[in-house]
Amino acid sequence: MTSDLVVILTALNLEYEAVRGKLDNPRVHWHPAGTRFETGRLGRDGCRVALGLVGKGNHPAAVLAERAIAEFSPAAVLFAGVAGGLWPSIKLGDLVVASQVYAYHGGTSEDDGLKARPRAWEIPHRAGQIAQHLIRSEEWLDPSVGGERPTVHFGPIAAGEVVQDSSVSEHARWVREHYNDALAIEMEAAGVAQAAHLNEALPIVVIRGISDRADGTKSSTDGQNWQPRAAANAAAFAVALAQQLVTDSTAGQERNSEMGPSFRNIATGNARVGVQAGQIFGGAHVGDRADQPVDIVAAIAELRRLVRAAHQDGRLDDDTYKAAEAELDDATDRASSGRGGLLVTLKRLSGLVADVAEVAARLSAVIVAVRDLS
Repeated sequence: MTSDLVVILTALNLEYEAVRGKLDNPRVHWHPAGTRFETGRLGRDGCRVALGLVGKGNHPAAVLAERAIAEFSPAAVLFAGVAGGLWPSIKLGDLVVASQVYAYHGGTSEDDGLKARPRAWEIPHRAGQIAQHLIRSEEWLDPSVGGERPTVHFGPIAAGEVVQDSSVSEHARWVREHYNDALAIEMEAAGVAQAAHLNEALPIVVIRGISDRADGTKSSTDGQNWQPRAAANAAAFAVALAQQLVTDSTAGQERNSEMGPSFRNIATGNARVGVQAGQIFGGAHVGDRADQPVDIVAAIAELRRLVRAAHQDGRLDDDTYKAAEAELDDATDRASSGRGGLLVTLKRLSGLVADVAEVAARLSAVIVAVRDLS
């Protein structure tokens, strides 16, 4: 089962604060090596987010992205922040969602000049489909940002190791010559993309708000406060995409769960196949049996016991355990009072306990029972 947590990384403090403002009750989560993350939820019913600050540059971005992936086992990694626009058609405040990321500083120096040796990482297909749907729907727009409605562009981003603030420098010429389809330029996306690539193609999406034109006018646009506005737009899109990525993954799991696994037995001679089944949790009954009433409140109490045991033996961290207890409290209230929404609450709980096999299996059975009673 897939995690309901998404890692969102930023390079600058203003980018970090733009995302942090979207989180409910963020709590500090220290990595043993000293990296400080904050975890929170996107609203009461939203997905969980682990937020981290990586600083400038592809190298620290790669290291801390890898650290976040190992620490949280997320459903996806998003990088949200500001960048320089490379084309006049891309306005200040617009967004660029990376269809692919170029690490443009790779090359070889030969007698007749510098030759490009590019590396590129494409956005995973499913993540790209979800991002483009979100772009079309405009459901991500945050009216509190103000100003002209930004356009979201889907195209390549160039990631290097220097701040480009010229349209006529040798560096600018190099980018135009070898990466002339890039829409924006920045300094961290290649590191994050590489970390995701090394983790079995974990979905990674880079979202950049355009705060300058990379043409020598950066000090002027920064003075006009375009950085905070661009960062706010990027944060709004990132949190909307995080929620959509988790929702889509959960929906896919539910479809697979409803279909169930298939098993094929072949009987030879006088043998007959009686039952085809995979792994069975709990009792198995064969033959006619009258339906028995299900005590949902008691089933939730048993889930609570299993969740506490998992926390005590270290299989659930403190933050996840507290969130699971809150969902169990809500589920108990809804089951006892007959209020609606119990199934939704249990599905949220399933995202929290997905990595604890016996809890996840027991919870799946409860969800089926609740669905049958609906």
